[in-house]
Amino acid sequence: MLRCIIIDDEPFAVELIQSYVEQIPFLQLKATFHDAINASEYIHKNDLDLIFLDIQMPHINGIQLLKSIKQPPSIIFTTAFDQYAVEGFELNAVDYLLKPFSFDRFQKAVNKAHQIYKIKHPDKEDDPFIFVKSDYQMIKIFINAIQFIEGWDDYIKIYVGDKPIMTLMSLKSVLEILPANDFLRVHRSYIVPVKRIESIRNKMIRIAGKEIPVGTTYMDAVNEFINRK
Repeated sequence: MLRCIIIDDEPFAVELIQSYVEQIPFLQLKATFHDAINASEYIHKNDLDLIFLDIQMPHINGIQLLKSIKQPPSIIFTTAFDQYAVEGFELNAVDYLLKPFSFDRFQKAVNKAHQIYKIKHPDKEDDPFIFVKSDYQMIKIFINAIQFIEGWDDYIKIYVGDKPIMTLMSLKSVLEILPANDFLRVHRSYIVPVKRIESIRNKMIRIAGKEIPVGTTYMDAVNEFINRK
């Protein structure tokens, strides 16, 4: 997994990049920032593998921030201005995405970052995954890409992006093959990965822009998770 952050002063840009990140199995979003000052403090206190970095920002721009980092992680610039491209590549940026950019273009950039990561960390294990049968084929699903799982009669839907993967399996069965500490059953129809929980309010959990109900019989398990964190 590549641990990454997003730095951009435009809220819409942050939301778009975050939605792209959530569709890439090997990316783990750790934080988002709207200014370079707060981001700089986080960067110096945490280990990161990749930064999505805007250039034109108030107070300190992306180029200045990058120059201030002694040993920067991989950088992908995301900007609406093409005049910084040469300087960006001179600073060894992995890629330079000119807004607005498509998911396909984004995917090409992060694939380059992933290749660089694997060269630098040859001993790292591959991301864990499971196989499920869907539409007469076995589909590989990276565990870290799972947003949530929904029960649907005798089937389950595993959400890993815009289109869920449906397979003939019970929630109980899939829970048995997932890492026990990483997934939590919160309702008779839902399982969620605990790291993706954005908020919990009024018996509703928010994940990937969707509100998921917490069943009464599962409240103790959810409360135990909150208290443990």
